[in-house]
Amino acid sequence: MKLATLKDGTRDGQLAVVSRDLKTAHLADGIASTLQKALDDWSFIAPQLDLLYQTINSGRGHRAFEFDPANCMAPLPRSSLRVAGAAYLQQIERACKAAGSEAPANLRDAPRLYQGASDDFLGAQDEIVLAHEQWGIDYEAGIAAITDDVAMGSTPDQAHLNIKLLMLVNDITLRNLAPDEQASGYGFLQAKPAMACSPVAITPDELGDAWRGGKVHYALRCSLNGKLTGQPHAGADMAFNYPQLLAHLCQTRNARAGSVVSAGGVANKEVKKGFSSIFERRNQEMIADGVASTPYLLFGDVVRLEMLGDDGKSLFGAIEQTVKQAEARKNR
Repeated sequence: MKLATLKDGTRDGQLAVVSRDLKTAHLADGIASTLQKALDDWSFIAPQLDLLYQTINSGRGHRAFEFDPANCMAPLPRSSLRVAGAAYLQQIERACKAAGSEAPANLRDAPRLYQGASDDFLGAQDEIVLAHEQWGIDYEAGIAAITDDVAMGSTPDQAHLNIKLLMLVNDITLRNLAPDEQASGYGFLQAKPAMACSPVAITPDELGDAWRGGKVHYALRCSLNGKLTGQPHAGADMAFNYPQLLAHLCQTRNARAGSVVSAGGVANKEVKKGFSSIFERRNQEMIADGVASTPYLLFGDVVRLEMLGDDGKSLFGAIEQTVKQAEARKNR
């Protein structure tokens, strides 16, 4: 099934079930008011949501209405835990090569994860509002899993069963702020503003055979100002799948319902498939030409991220965001 959260003036919005073709929606107010409440009691709530999903797909929803992605918050507007990984190791290897260094020898031994801000996710069409272009504003296209409760010590096979939803993400990064933060030994803070999410989150069964081995086997289309910049395949070169990322996360802790785990920017070994971020393109330019020529995002630029199914139709809806300069705050 496909789920969205509609803007209603509250922090957590209103949960809605969306038709498979993303044309109609139906409020889930009689079942669960928010996605977090649904995840907290998923085994009981999910069958009821699925019944409503089947109803609107058959055209029988008595309160169905036209679905408008512009009215969507992130499917899960905030979370108690958000972790991002680097499951596409060629991205790290490419960055090291561009910098003239060697990739870590233990790169493939275990997943690399960091805990990011989770108190405020952006909707698919919310603007990217930041103060300065000089920060090196970049998009980073990826996929995230949303879980129910994952127990400490879970194996990958056990964690696989805890993946309830998937969504696209734009893990916005301020590249020029990142080096100093990483050099401090405390990782990202200012360099990682709010992440944006696709209009809908979908249950893995919606992907059919394209969900196998704990990976999504479709290309992720990335465009900037209407021009295709890459369509890397999400399953082809993923070194650690989502169950492995979850199991690694839960070695020493529980991950509670509503945890969000992303795998990093999608990247392939073959550069001809393009890139999921400007950072990756710049690294390849450094490798090929000795200089990075592609600029980071400027105010007014429009980023679009989308994944299409075998029928050519959008699976999650599109993330489409405009970069906008923040207004200066006046002293009070």
